[in-house]
Amino acid sequence: MRAVTCYGPEDYRLETRAVPTPGAGEALVKVEAVGICASDVKCYSGAPLFWGDEYREGYCQPPITPGHEFVGRIVELDDTARRRWGVDVGDRVVSEQIVPCWQCRYCQQGSYWMCQPHDIYGFRRKAPGAMAEYMVFPAEAVVHKISPDLPAAHAAFAEPLACSLNAVERAGIGFEDVVVVAGVGPIGLGMVAGARRKNPRLVVAVDFDPRRLDVARACGADLTINAGEVDAIAEIHKLTDGYGCDVYLDAAGHPKSVVQGLHMLRKMGTFVEYGVFRDPVTVDWTIIGDTKALDIRGAHLGAHCWPAAIRLLESKELPMARIVTHELPLDRFGEGFELVSNGRESIKVVLIP
Repeated sequence: MRAVTCYGPEDYRLETRAVPTPGAGEALVKVEAVGICASDVKCYSGAPLFWGDEYREGYCQPPITPGHEFVGRIVELDDTARRRWGVDVGDRVVSEQIVPCWQCRYCQQGSYWMCQPHDIYGFRRKAPGAMAEYMVFPAEAVVHKISPDLPAAHAAFAEPLACSLNAVERAGIGFEDVVVVAGVGPIGLGMVAGARRKNPRLVVAVDFDPRRLDVARACGADLTINAGEVDAIAEIHKLTDGYGCDVYLDAAGHPKSVVQGLHMLRKMGTFVEYGVFRDPVTVDWTIIGDTKALDIRGAHLGAHCWPAAIRLLESKELPMARIVTHELPLDRFGEGFELVSNGRESIKVVLIP
């Protein structure tokens, strides 16, 4: 089979290797589609989160096949895997991006998405990813069926959508809230869709790209603000009688978006961070504490949100044909990484092995 292999920053190669053999309790899956995430691009570019710095050990374990948002069909599995996951040969499936150990403190208390070893597909040797024609689901994986009626590139969006919905759940949105989503790439668009379904007073999308803002309206945004044309902070204060928004969901992964959120929120507002940053961000922490007493929450992966994400995709309520802007063959993975990196032409880029 053909597979992309990461050997280090900017050293990704398309190779030919043997189709993997599933072990006891595992499944062999033929990959139908795999999305390229911003985290894939930041790993490629050498971000410290993935390769280590003076404060942390590198997370990526090369050589490894990338790809953690995917869909495929089961080719082979044993009775143990069949019973555990309730699936069979020929079923179309997705697997949650983390393969939990089920033994650490977090797994034991039910917070499996924060598993201490943290083996995420495409970054860790325990779980080679989906930028390949075939992959193996380890015995510890969390697996879900998904409709065969969806285009493969749309079905692979289950992973980013589950992440978006998790961030929305973390926000604790109320009926009278003004909710701002900053950065309406794939994660931000999912946040818009999820926030709209919580029925707050207003969902406002903020971005610099008119095309993405137009798609945000199709996903459920009541208002959009082009931060390149107007003062987004001032606009939100006008909308809220000078108080500021109640909830700020950050999917931009840019330092300026963090600062924007701190100034845009009302006192005792809620800031949910989902961005993946290339470098550390410095802000005035006095705003968080003594000035506004903000509630700052992180969100990670798609905790308990995969079934909801799959239902939303299967409902075909989202404008997926506008969200998935590029489908490329596996051998054009480099072009796909560049499209995601520059962000000017694409929203969601998907590889078709």
